[in-house]
Amino acid sequence: MVKLNLQNIRAMVLLALKEDQGHGDATSEYILDSSVWGQGDFLAKSDLVLAGWPLVTAVFQMLSPQVSSKSHFKEGELVSKGSIIGSIFGPANLLLTGERVALNFLQRLCGIATQTRQFVQAVQGTKTSILDTRKTTPGLRLIEKYAVRVGGAYNHRWGLYDGILIKDNHIRAAGSIQEAVQRVRTRIGHLQKIELEVSSLQELKDALKTSVEVILLDNMTPNEVRSCVAEVNGRAILEVSGNIDLGNIADYADCGVEFISVGTLTHSVKAADISLVFRLDKPL
Repeated sequence: MVKLNLQNIRAMVLLALKEDQGHGDATSEYILDSSVWGQGDFLAKSDLVLAGWPLVTAVFQMLSPQVSSKSHFKEGELVSKGSIIGSIFGPANLLLTGERVALNFLQRLCGIATQTRQFVQAVQGTKTSILDTRKTTPGLRLIEKYAVRVGGAYNHRWGLYDGILIKDNHIRAAGSIQEAVQRVRTRIGHLQKIELEVSSLQELKDALKTSVEVILLDNMTPNEVRSCVAEVNGRAILEVSGNIDLGNIADYADCGVEFISVGTLTHSVKAADISLVFRLDKPL
């Protein structure tokens, strides 16, 4: 299972805590003395795939090393509605201080992992793998792409730096598909692949003349994709993207493409329904 490096998310968690806490949690500090301890149980109020517990741990550890945490499920496991995902124990005022930040991270990532699992299951039995996109929340790409992996899909480019993808605006800027590909070919090493986006069968035929390794079929219907698969006949890896949802993804996968990239996995996902049930002075 993919793991989340806590060192890589430290700045992200600190920023979230500062955003929420500012100069301090006035309400909790006024109501609760620091000597009072409590327990918080994270309750799943809907079925979900767990992703993000390491962030819960990081939030409370950064507030105080006195806070301990325990997850009752592994990352990627299905958690049924009504189950306790995990628990935290420590100074009660700090549990309440970190509650919202921890829930924000956990609900977001569980939502991504849960939806991703649905897309992965929808293409089971085909040759197609599900990819994410760069349509992530600014500043949260690392953890959102982590949640996609936990959900069972794969990561596309992490950014503009780790893969060549020539899109429609690049082609317009260069003047033609051939010119755009040629400009890239003269700058990259012999082991680096080029992916090219096309939106019609004619553009696909032009792309095949350039011998690019991967072709992205953008905003095409399943029938159009089938025609493209037949035209390519194994000469390039095919990826489909654009207007893909759970209702039609199986139709696209049945066309025989290697990859389908789904922006919905991260850019408009519904957060999982999770709450923190709090009580005083009950150890884990």
